[in-house]
Amino acid sequence: MLESNATQGCRNNFIKTRRLFVAAWLAIWIPLSADAIEIETPAVGLAGVPLEYWVSGATDGDVVVLSVAGESWTSTANVEGRAVFDEVLIAEAGTTIVAASIGERSTSVVHRVVPGWVSILPAVAAIAIALALRNVIPALLLGLWIGATTLQSFTFYGAGRGLLDSFQVFVTGAIVDFDRASIILFTMMIGGMVGIITRNGGMASVVESIVSRAKTAIGAQVAVWLMGLMIFFDDYSNTLVVGNTARSLTDRLRVSREKLAYIVDSTAAPVACIALITTWIGYEIGLVDQALSSIDELSHMQAYTIFIHSIPYSFYPIFAIIFVFMISSSGRDFGPMLAAEKRARAGTVRPESSVDLPSINGDQLEPKDKIPLRAVNAFVPIITLVVALLASLVLLGEGDSMIEILETTSPYRSMMYSSFVGVLVAAIMTLSQRILTLHEVVDAWYGGLRATLFGMIILVLAWALSDLTGTLNTAAYLVTLLADSLPVALIPAIVFILAAVTAFTTGTSWGTMAILMPLIIPLSWAVMSVNGMADAGDMHILYSAVACCLAGAVWGDHCSPISDTTVLSSIASGCDHIEHVRTQLPYALLVGVVGLLVGTVPAGFGLSPWISIVIGVAVLAFALKTFGRRVEN
Repeated sequence: MLESNATQGCRNNFIKTRRLFVAAWLAIWIPLSADAIEIETPAVGLAGVPLEYWVSGATDGDVVVLSVAGESWTSTANVEGRAVFDEVLIAEAGTTIVAASIGERSTSVVHRVVPGWVSILPAVAAIAIALALRNVIPALLLGLWIGATTLQSFTFYGAGRGLLDSFQVFVTGAIVDFDRASIILFTMMIGGMVGIITRNGGMASVVESIVSRAKTAIGAQVAVWLMGLMIFFDDYSNTLVVGNTARSLTDRLRVSREKLAYIVDSTAAPVACIALITTWIGYEIGLVDQALSSIDELSHMQAYTIFIHSIPYSFYPIFAIIFVFMISSSGRDFGPMLAAEKRARAGTVRPESSVDLPSINGDQLEPKDKIPLRAVNAFVPIITLVVALLASLVLLGEGDSMIEILETTSPYRSMMYSSFVGVLVAAIMTLSQRILTLHEVVDAWYGGLRATLFGMIILVLAWALSDLTGTLNTAAYLVTLLADSLPVALIPAIVFILAAVTAFTTGTSWGTMAILMPLIIPLSWAVMSVNGMADAGDMHILYSAVACCLAGAVWGDHCSPISDTTVLSSIASGCDHIEHVRTQLPYALLVGVVGLLVGTVPAGFGLSPWISIVIGVAVLAFALKTFGRRVEN
């Protein structure tokens, strides 16, 4: 027993001694570790491009020295013990040593530096592949792979690891965010609501009520234009519903199929991209928000606010909508469309040699057979959606003015609330009138939702590519390359042309925006900063650049024979596709050139967009009166 107690006492003394030793060791080690110097570098350095580096482990006011390849930079630590070096320039690519010292303490890390042009490879590859394959998804995936490989190494191992990281790290990271998830769900819920109000006959009733009032060829054209404005919340639904519904009317009143396709095509996308709440809006502000997050000076701004400010600078969509009305209400046409309209008035609404594209009419795009068509079933959910959005924006924001409220509100929560309420109202109204069963309502909702999935896939891949280009500091390289040579006032015009060319050759406006928007906003802001224009008085440059990315993409899309909306317009209108492209092209080119020269360029130099809109409308009216010829009924 005594032996046992002695043994136990020894063990207790040993435990106490060990605890004291561990406590003393921790007391010494923890302060040392807290004071340890850590160097934070970019994922990869870019040769010849000033980048930002960080050193932590200092105390407030300490002078920190950063040394790379014989060059040194100094900075003072802030209250958090962190020193920022925002203009570190490494001249040559390769592996280099980055060292930091604070008094007697020092540390170093091995840093990989690549040529600056490597940072633009993902975006350039995405554009090139999109042009070659005319498909944006493989282009975005390849861009992601190249970028992720750049972060690893240009070896077989690096390529393999990059392929896995492009999906597991960047695509996964692109959706692990509340705001982004909100955008996806909002867009899909809007699509679901469209599916319900289309299937329950509400949309068809709205269209029929407008169509029934048209008695002449001019009246029919104006009616189709009005239908396009009313179905503002989705371009695909707009095109398919209006084209299919109005075709019998325009045929009866001897309006050419080419004219019907033009009105449908040049109304659907323009109105969807500038309206305050559409399936486009979630997509657009998602791209803008991601680009803003990479700019410290703009990270506090709401993407929705930026979008609203950009609307007056969207000259092509605005002019396109107005010009369609001019053409429709005046009875004047020019170019190939004039010949098509003369043929139609003679009794042939479509050329004898026309070739029909395959029909894509699906059940989810048509009302159910033998049901009452009531416009209220479309109007109430849409109005509820809009009112709920506006109310949420106001209630969730703070400030005395609408601008202050929009800058402080939560647009993503507002969109989630409004889209959910819109779907709920549409479903309740449909079920309460026994138009559809619960199963049919769910099917209609899913049918509308499914139509948005492709766009959401593009959006997620675009987010991932944007995150990757941010990691590669692509914008910093472009600024170094172009800042001194790129005229600030002409940035919007350059963006407009670039977006138009990309959309024309790829046939997709959404894909164009996905590729270009992450580059355009940081580049525009950086060039503005270099030229001393990064302030509130010159924000019109940024607003116009955002608008021109959207507007240029829509313009190129309208001119392209491989555009999805152009093809859909031909299908829905029952028009020969080549004839649709041939007759629409002169109108689209005229409106695009006027938007560029009368709107975008003067706005870049500070002219009010409202003045440009007035002048642009006058120019279009003059051109139509000069070149257009009236076609008699």
